Amino acid sequence: MFTIIKREINSFFSSTIGYLVIGMFLVINGLFLWVFGGNFNILDSGFADLSPYFELAPWVLLFLIPAVCMRAFSDEMKMGTLELLLTKPVSLKQIVFGKYFGAVILIVIALIPTILYVFTIAELAQPAGNWDVGSTMGSYIGLLFLVLAYTAIGIFSSTLSQNQIVAFIIAVFLCFALYYGFEGFASSSFDISQLGMKAHFDSVARGVLDTRDLLYFLIVSSFFLALTVFKLEKKSPALTKKRNITYLQFVIGLCLLMVVGSYFYKRFDLTQDKRFTLSEEAKEIVATVNSPIIVDVFLKGEFPPEFRRLQSETKQLLEEFSAYNSNIKFDFINPTEEGNEAFQAQFEKFGLTPAQVSVTEKGKQSTELVYPWALAHHDGKSVKIGLLKNQLGATSEERVNSSLQNLQYAFADGFKKLATQKSERVAVLKGNGEYDDRYIADFFSTLRDYYFIAPFTLDSVATNPEKTLKALNDFDLIVAAQPTEAFSDAEKYVLDQYIMNGGNALWLLDATQMQTDTTSGNTFAFGKDLNLGDFFFKYGIRINPNLVKDVYSAPIVLASGDEREAQYNRYPWFFSPLSSSANNHPIVTNIEAVKFDYASAIDTLPNEIKKTVLLATSPISKIVGLPFPIDFDVEIPKNLQVVNEGPNPDEFNAGEVPLAVLLEGKFTSVYKNRVKPIKLESIKNRDDGKASKMVVISDGDVIKNQMQGNRPLELGFDKMTNQFYGNKEFLLNTVNYLLDDSGLINIRTRQIAVPFLDRQKTVEQRGKWQMLNILLPLGLLAIFGFVFTVYRKRKYTR
Repeated sequence: MFTIIKREINSFFSSTIGYLVIGMFLVINGLFLWVFGGNFNILDSGFADLSPYFELAPWVLLFLIPAVCMRAFSDEMKMGTLELLLTKPVSLKQIVFGKYFGAVILIVIALIPTILYVFTIAELAQPAGNWDVGSTMGSYIGLLFLVLAYTAIGIFSSTLSQNQIVAFIIAVFLCFALYYGFEGFASSSFDISQLGMKAHFDSVARGVLDTRDLLYFLIVSSFFLALTVFKLEKKSPALTKKRNITYLQFVIGLCLLMVVGSYFYKRFDLTQDKRFTLSEEAKEIVATVNSPIIVDVFLKGEFPPEFRRLQSETKQLLEEFSAYNSNIKFDFINPTEEGNEAFQAQFEKFGLTPAQVSVTEKGKQSTELVYPWALAHHDGKSVKIGLLKNQLGATSEERVNSSLQNLQYAFADGFKKLATQKSERVAVLKGNGEYDDRYIADFFSTLRDYYFIAPFTLDSVATNPEKTLKALNDFDLIVAAQPTEAFSDAEKYVLDQYIMNGGNALWLLDATQMQTDTTSGNTFAFGKDLNLGDFFFKYGIRINPNLVKDVYSAPIVLASGDEREAQYNRYPWFFSPLSSSANNHPIVTNIEAVKFDYASAIDTLPNEIKKTVLLATSPISKIVGLPFPIDFDVEIPKNLQVVNEGPNPDEFNAGEVPLAVLLEGKFTSVYKNRVKPIKLESIKNRDDGKASKMVVISDGDVIKNQMQGNRPLELGFDKMTNQFYGNKEFLLNTVNYLLDDSGLINIRTRQIAVPFLDRQKTVEQRGKWQMLNILLPLGLLAIFGFVFTVYRKRKYTR
């Protein structure tokens, strides 16, 4: 067999056609990947990976491999040398395998120069060397297994005709049919894509080695090699029946092997961040799905590179969900395509706002609308799933990175809303001047998808405190949304005992209030006493009666001019800090900046409770004492001066001031070793609490949604600036963390490392790398050809 392999290699490289075929393969790859514009251009993609190459390679190999294999047996049959070859001390199977592995080695030789592409992306990455080694290795392994299958088909096709061109055409047709044919005819109701090679190659090319995919390619290769032997065998009629039975048994054995392999398999995620491995929390959620969840993804069409990447990563993640539970079904839809007008009504119903993207084509820039959303449907319920993270001030690379990091959480969260039953209960405290329902409507209407929500008034504490506490203990979380009236000692005691019994709490409190002087008309900020100072002091924090000013802040919109000709202008407003944390805590990981208004500083005090600062100001901040005059005519010019000239370090020297703090542990009662304000006859007083959690936020406005007439707007949306802030996501994460026992919130801490190209280096060195990736592989081929020719001459002239 090894003699046959050497004969095939010598024969191929002894003619110019061999070098021409490999040279064409390298030139086509080089032009499409490095020179021509389009989806395959690596330099234009902006990402330091070879995914465009592994998308292109199967189509180029679809012609290269038949060209290499077309003469394997057709030439032997035409020249009449096959019978002569069979007279040698070698079996027909050895001849077939010899020609097969000879062709495989030739294709591998053609692929070796493409390793230069790996060196290129490593040099152009930001920083240099930042590329996913495991993913690239897995992709090359997938390409090798595809070569094995293509080559087996090419070898078989060469037995069907003595004409090499006919054999080439048959091989191209069979390779195309098996690679893309099943994919092309697949539909959502009749999915046969898994019968084709493309689905299995795409799975491996991601960097995930699944034994089912590798076994598929080995079975396809074995089947066509067996057909080749079957076609070439020339035995007596008496042995025909026995031969047919043998081959039938072989085919049945392959089918049984595929069935067994589909049940007993292993997956190896070679990517450096394990991005294609579902977390245990996500698996637990989808494991409970026992009827179809249909996911419509509105990312289909021609997009800029960042959205193409989002599209492919979304598809791959949904394939992982679908592989784990076949009830997860998905479809990609182009909403702007003719015939899809019905989806426009769904966009309006679910509030799916499009994103504007700039597209540059032939030197001209245009703006297109993209809908980076998905809708999941299950048992008559539907939820929207956002795929794009629009972080304020983020670059396109940062936006893609944060979006990819959020994908698994976004889908797992959506599936949980659809497939799991609500169990936890949330009490919204009333009776102490908290926000009216319309100002917190958006947040709690969203929260209803996860938990049971009910208002709870503390007024009954005065008449029946025991009944009030018993009722309160039935809830898993209490939310105090901007109370304005002081809590009585009896109410504090009931709340304290609720926490001692393991209850969780979310406090959104203002330590200040605004009052207008009726004489001068000026507005002043004064301290506000809710009678909770000793309450929080015992738990380990203090909300100070002051105001925080932060240079990194949201703008304020003010009108100038007459009412009819009023102009609205944005001005910096340091009393509206924008807080985004570098903390890796799951509540604040990968969220947009949270907008505060007139927030106060929080101090953390030493005790046994674990404290985590979730959100704080930027380092360029200051604290002002109260009372403090709020005068726009004074503050706006000062703020503009700071923005234009830079902040005075002696003035803005407060550093990162905590605005939201998480407390976890076993709290000690505020009333331990103190006289209790009320007696509880049938309920045991607890001085030391069970383990519980609370989050304290020094601004009640964080939960307040704006109004458009009588309609509440989405929390975090500022209608004056048309900006979306991260308030809603932050509060949802907070409540999920305080209540979620499934660990879903921990998915947010997964880090997805997306390697990007260095834009400046790519532009400056573009021509250099284009020439290098086209000419150097051809140069290596020429050197190989020269060495091979010299070796042959020396060998045969001795």
